[in-house]
Amino acid sequence: MYLPDQTTFFMRKILSLLLLLLPGIGLFAQDESIDTDMMNKIRTEGLTNSKVSWIAHQITDVTGSRLTNSPGYHKAVDWVTKTLTSWGLTNVKAEPWGEFGYGWSVDKSYAALKFPYYASLTAYPAPWSSGTSGLKTAQVFLLDNYDSLYILNNADKIRDHIVMYKTVDTLIQTSFKPESSRYTDSELVNMEDQHMFSKEMLKMFVPTIVKKLNAIKQIQQMGALAIVEMTREQADGAVFVDGFSGWKKQNQPALPMLLMSKEDYLKIERLLNDGTAVSLDLDIKTTLYGNDLKSYNVVGEIAGTDPTLKAEVVMLGGHLDSWQSATGATDNGAGCIATMEAIRILKTLGIQPKRTIRIALWSGEEQGLLGSFGYVKNHFGNPIDMKWKPEQSKISAYYNLDNGTGKIRGIFAQSNEKAAGIFKKWLEPFHDLGAATVAMQNTGSTDHLSFDAVGIPGFQFIQDPLDYMTRTHHSNHDTYEHLAINDLKQAAVI
Repeated sequence: MYLPDQTTFFMRKILSLLLLLLPGIGLFAQDESIDTDMMNKIRTEGLTNSKVSWIAHQITDVTGSRLTNSPGYHKAVDWVTKTLTSWGLTNVKAEPWGEFGYGWSVDKSYAALKFPYYASLTAYPAPWSSGTSGLKTAQVFLLDNYDSLYILNNADKIRDHIVMYKTVDTLIQTSFKPESSRYTDSELVNMEDQHMFSKEMLKMFVPTIVKKLNAIKQIQQMGALAIVEMTREQADGAVFVDGFSGWKKQNQPALPMLLMSKEDYLKIERLLNDGTAVSLDLDIKTTLYGNDLKSYNVVGEIAGTDPTLKAEVVMLGGHLDSWQSATGATDNGAGCIATMEAIRILKTLGIQPKRTIRIALWSGEEQGLLGSFGYVKNHFGNPIDMKWKPEQSKISAYYNLDNGTGKIRGIFAQSNEKAAGIFKKWLEPFHDLGAATVAMQNTGSTDHLSFDAVGIPGFQFIQDPLDYMTRTHHSNHDTYEHLAINDLKQAAVI
């Protein structure tokens, strides 16, 4: 959920703005009596006989990182497809949604301070960047700004050098707030819109991003050996590794790029600022995969049993893709784990739903909701022309999980007053598990927006934040160890 490249940046934020402009979708009042016996069976299966740990291990440790179209992503798609089929779901498939672009993987990555002394460095290749063609040693040039004339005037200092940018934030501030937290009752009551971007924010961010991308192209043309950037956040030891571009043909060939820990980066910058020459050793090997530029979502169904209602569909899901410096455990392995476990519970108990239940795990979310938007456009219609396909009227709702590994504490009703009353009734059996809040507010930046954009009620759950935004989101710490397994059991049950 960080800023993608220019095109997908606009797409993602336009979807957020579309959501604010769309009228409330009508989920009409109905009998919401709760089947207490079935609810207890679901709780027992999900809390006592859970397979959450096993699913989590397979998605993270076994498949590794899941950058869209990478070998790890394809491995995860194969495993999910086989697993859903083995559970007895129907219509299970890896479904192409359109052209994405290159897959990419890191085959080797080594970075070290060479002079004025040796020291290992914590740094990771930026996604879709290129390799160094073997071990290279080069001096570092510290760039003052992104101005094109300044870059041109320093061409000799850039050529065959490793380029770094002079930073504004040169200190690591001590924080007296905990990195991990749960929502208090008052915070849940006063819940505000989350991850929603305004036009003013777009005006602020986009020019900076465009200027930086243009500077990178110019630095590459000047013959730089590589670019090293500082991680954007301050969490000690964490490096946040994502990227703006690179997967499209027009973005290649790319320059070798590294994202480095704040501690290492600032040390090098201080040495350069006091006049000390600094050189680094870099040995990076990466691979681009262009044999199949299409990308795939995974879908599967529990078929409805009511003759008149089985054509109607309730959907749930999360995004299967991740960034590559870790194994994408909380973003968004967690959402995939919980939704898969929910489906497993239903199949294990032999539940025969009236409507069809469809699970969908998306690709390309990190590049701008591409997988879910492509699926929606293929099946339901394009929000650009507002012409809906026949399938659009058959989708009752879509439920998304993509805010980390924390417990479900409630749901964002997305300003849908008719849905809010239904949700309040549905959550009553889960008050003892901590889930009671129905917030009328909106939340953005993930796949439910693709459904909202074509008039299908799309919802995202409220989850305890834990250390999602402070430490694991897009970082090298996003591993199995940061999954709250008991929270995921609760989320699957709800």
